[in-house]
Amino acid sequence: MLEFEWDASKEIKNIQKHKISFAEGIETFFDPCGIKMIDRGHSSEEKRFYWIGQTREKKILTTWFTERGNRIRIIGSAHFRKFRRIYETAQYE
Repeated sequence: MLEFEWDASKEIKNIQKHKISFAEGIETFFDPCGIKMIDRGHSSEEKRFYWIGQTREKKILTTWFTERGNRIRIIGSAHFRKFRRIYETAQYE
């Protein structure tokens, strides 16, 4: 079973900036067609990743996160056209 954690103040900032709660971002991890990618630009201190997936409401979101033991720590979640295209392209291959 996946376990998630996040900083509540970061979630508030994410909602203000991107209009996406971390709970909604977490929904995408249960998308069987989801895609995990390494975030090379932000992985110097710890490995960070992107997860691109679809919510129950069919929104395609990109959620960035790190893995800490058996937990997934959410850093942010938003709509990004670039990652949406990656997701949609992968569905047709």
